[in-house]
Amino acid sequence: MLYKESLIDLIGETPLVKLGAITAEVPALVLGKAEYLNPGGSVKDRIALSMVEAAEAAGRLRPGGTIVEPTSGNTGIGLAMVAARRGYRCLFTCPDKVSAEKIALLRAYGAEVVVCPAAASADHSDFYRNKARILAASTPGACLLDQYSNAANPWSHYRTTGPEIWRQTDGMITHFVAGLGTGGTVTGAGRYLKEVSDGRVVVVGVDPDGSRYTGQTLRPYLLEGVGQPFPPPVYDAAIPDQLITVTDLDAFAMARRLAREEAMLVGGSGGMVVAGALHLAAGLKEDAVVVVVIPDSGRGYVSKIFNDEWMAEHGFPVRSSGSFEEAAADEPTMVTALERSPRDLVRLHPEDTMGTALRTLRKHKLPGIPVVAASPPIRLAEVLGMIREEDITEALSRGQATLDDPVRGRMSPPPPFAGTEQPLSAGLSALRGNGIILVLEGGLVRGMVTGDEILDHLAGDVS
Repeated sequence: MLYKESLIDLIGETPLVKLGAITAEVPALVLGKAEYLNPGGSVKDRIALSMVEAAEAAGRLRPGGTIVEPTSGNTGIGLAMVAARRGYRCLFTCPDKVSAEKIALLRAYGAEVVVCPAAASADHSDFYRNKARILAASTPGACLLDQYSNAANPWSHYRTTGPEIWRQTDGMITHFVAGLGTGGTVTGAGRYLKEVSDGRVVVVGVDPDGSRYTGQTLRPYLLEGVGQPFPPPVYDAAIPDQLITVTDLDAFAMARRLAREEAMLVGGSGGMVVAGALHLAAGLKEDAVVVVVIPDSGRGYVSKIFNDEWMAEHGFPVRSSGSFEEAAADEPTMVTALERSPRDLVRLHPEDTMGTALRTLRKHKLPGIPVVAASPPIRLAEVLGMIREEDITEALSRGQATLDDPVRGRMSPPPPFAGTEQPLSAGLSALRGNGIILVLEGGLVRGMVTGDEILDHLAGDVS
């Protein structure tokens, strides 16, 4: 009889799959390491088992103890799966941009989940990694594994992922591509492949646009589980030979292409690394063998990047046919109202004064102005709130502020948003009495329109 002793014995030995359809114009051979076929659905199963075993061996994790971990979902799922077999309690912290499906999966395994604001700065107590440390310090029998500083993370890839790839390609691999999350995959598997090939294998890390690995200005992005506000201790910057940056737009587009052209349902990070791999492979010759690690399954993102409505709301063009082109609409779209709008995006900074806000509102005759923490192109998470005349009047009348005080702390919630290709009626519905609506294109704020302007366009088309 052929069987495994437990589910965790199925971790690893994931197959390589040729990416044929999307690489038809690329001379190099591009192979996907299908890590989403691990029992927990991601590459993080490997480090989960490795970190638990290391903590047990060191006496840090004892029977009946509690595993505490900051996670974007996948490491938590792997840990919860291992913990369920070994009798540990799990307490996880997640940023609030993590999909509802992944949080539900964590709880399905019996884990407790604390959701933290994704916009919290890295030095704030609400930052999900800091929150995990606080919870670990106050929980009896807790063991903070911390994938970002745990040496068992890259070691798991040095010990398993790298050797598997070398064996599966019969040593013919020329380029290794992996996403940069904790940096453990690139560091561990990349180090092994460099050593075993005497430095011949080129290691490439792929990073989201807005992450710090590639030295960019830190900006928010919609991709989950990849990128960092600062490179973690487990990451060895000497291992990658090249770093590639990929936007949300290109990552999501590739994830949808993989589902519909390769029958591979993968997450946004998988779309990101494959987009990076194709960018790399376009400049390689036909004797090149590129292996790209596809980290997780797309089943945790069906409410987001595989949901046409969510994509359209965030300004990502979609069609049911699967091609990433602008969808035709039976009525004018939000971009129609935006193009007819008489102004550029009017915005305030949190340190602008209440007096400046009042003058700007009256100058442009607006019901509200968004308050943002960055210069264009502005990302949705950088919209901190909105200032209305009512906010100013209330603060002044109650003696809570003067016209010389900053608008910070006196804002209403951020205005609603709609995508450029959504119909005008959808934008009007989203307004919900807020007066203004932000118009997004590819997850970026392209501009804003008022409810009156949308009604004028609708009335004009009706007439």
